[in-house]
Amino acid sequence: MALFISTFIQFFFLFAPFFVVSMFLSLTRGNSQQEKRTTINRAILSAAVICLTLFFFGTTLFQVLGITLDSFRIGAGCLLFLSAVSLVKDGVRNHATGVPEQNSDDISVVPLAIPTIVGPATIGATLVYGAELKTTTETLIGVSALMVALLSLGGLLYLSSQIERILGKTGLNILSKMTGLILSAMAAQIVFSGIKNFLQL
Repeated sequence: MALFISTFIQFFFLFAPFFVVSMFLSLTRGNSQQEKRTTINRAILSAAVICLTLFFFGTTLFQVLGITLDSFRIGAGCLLFLSAVSLVKDGVRNHATGVPEQNSDDISVVPLAIPTIVGPATIGATLVYGAELKTTTETLIGVSALMVALLSLGGLLYLSSQIERILGKTGLNILSKMTGLILSAMAAQIVFSGIKNFLQL
């Protein structure tokens, strides 16, 4: 249970939910409720497919590339730290500093699922978390926590209009910055774990 809770919290903040809510509101301004629901469903499904692929094939990818998990920990942690700094400083992730113009294309996959929900830092951290879980039980718990985190994000997106009405843009921006602080601590933990294990080799 403790593993599930800790993994869920890590993934939930890794997705930077309040930043995603802000981006979703900007991208779907003027859309009908049905269009918003369809966009949310497609975005969460796309993000789930991407995250599960990364989660299960991280170890194989490391072997193919000939790099160690600890080396990837350090790299992914640094990337996650840069993303956290961007959230704290500007309230946005460093890979999504602008809102694309509205057009007729489907925004649920790009840019909502990628790179807003699953950005470079999220990809790196998901690969690391997936590779760290060794047993079948731990893997099942990790996958369950990942799916619950994504469903929770989807719930926030469904309630995005009410959240914006209650908190306003300023409130969402403050929560995004707080998320950045938590992500910076997670990044430091990933980097320090990688360095510690690397030095023990």
